[in-house]
Amino acid sequence: MERLYFDYNATAPLRPEARAAVVEALGAVGNASSVHAEGRAARRRLETARRQVAGLVGGDPKLVTFTSGGTEANNTVLTPDWRLGSEPHRANFLLVGATEHVSVLAGGRFVPERVREIPVDGDGLINLDSLRRTLEGLAAEEARPLVSVMLANNETGIIQPVAEIATIAHRAGAIVHTDAVQAAGRMPVDMMKLGVDVLTLSAHKIGGPQGAGAIVRASEALAFTPLLVGGGQEMRTRAGTENIATIAGFGAAAEAAAGDLARADDWAGWRDGITAIIRDSGLAVTVFGEGAPRLPQTLCIGIDGLSAETLVIALDLEGVAVSSGSACSSGKVAPSHVLAAMGVPKKLAKSAIRLSLGWESKENNLDSFAERWRRVVKHVAPGSPRAA
Repeated sequence: MERLYFDYNATAPLRPEARAAVVEALGAVGNASSVHAEGRAARRRLETARRQVAGLVGGDPKLVTFTSGGTEANNTVLTPDWRLGSEPHRANFLLVGATEHVSVLAGGRFVPERVREIPVDGDGLINLDSLRRTLEGLAAEEARPLVSVMLANNETGIIQPVAEIATIAHRAGAIVHTDAVQAAGRMPVDMMKLGVDVLTLSAHKIGGPQGAGAIVRASEALAFTPLLVGGGQEMRTRAGTENIATIAGFGAAAEAAAGDLARADDWAGWRDGITAIIRDSGLAVTVFGEGAPRLPQTLCIGIDGLSAETLVIALDLEGVAVSSGSACSSGKVAPSHVLAAMGVPKKLAKSAIRLSLGWESKENNLDSFAERWRRVVKHVAPGSPRAA
């Protein structure tokens, strides 16, 4: 039985272009900091990837810093210590959305008492009035905040109004960061149109290798204090010999992912088709964030009376890979902080599963899913009107 992989938001299958780039780089020798021919070849691979990653988000290759992943990228930029030109530009407070990835909610290099959460509404969208009030209060204290709001949520796919958030935050003198890990390759991302100062990315969400991420700044004038020091790599923004193989794979995946945007309508149609299949089972179904803009390939759904753990295991036994939410909790099935922030009742939140599509997904996956879903319903909800 062919397995159906519906967990791209956890990690995407490695693209053939990325695999080829990784293998080629692994077969070569050379440190990108060396001046001999082998070192220059490694440098070319590095700079090619830098151009490819920058191109995915409308950035400047010179302002791309490679990291070990999205978590390191977020921890690096969530720092009070910035520079504007040659002058210190210290951020006093960190403002984060209540539904951020845990690597942002942890606060990075800010002390806990300097971190403020901005609430969201029932659809998971940032409460802009609350953001304004918080910024006004900090302005009265002559504070300079850093505002971090993700572009698209990893669990629900909700797309935040980041351009509007950036405008509001900049009026208050804030630095603005967006975690674009789940958005890149799934919706158009242009950091200049978004108006953010810095965004972060991860390779394995777009079909690149695990273990590579990136920070992209909008301006050379505004710079963060490095998290890792002790070397001049990455234009002195991240010390340590670059992992050329994973970075080369990241670049190849970024270039390929740019072409995926043409499939957005297909993804949205398949996502809605999966929703219809699940609703047709006669169960009490809730689509989280259905009233807000969402990524075309992400579905977060709750089924009253069933547990996420039961559904994930039952679907797995039928050859369907889904998740109960974020894949960053050591495999644990636990209530989602994202749904809690949206005001979802705890019992319903415990039933939430996430299905996410991507570059290898096909239309005929829907027929196969429908057949398997009917078998799952017979097993986990035999009393359902459609179980028979």
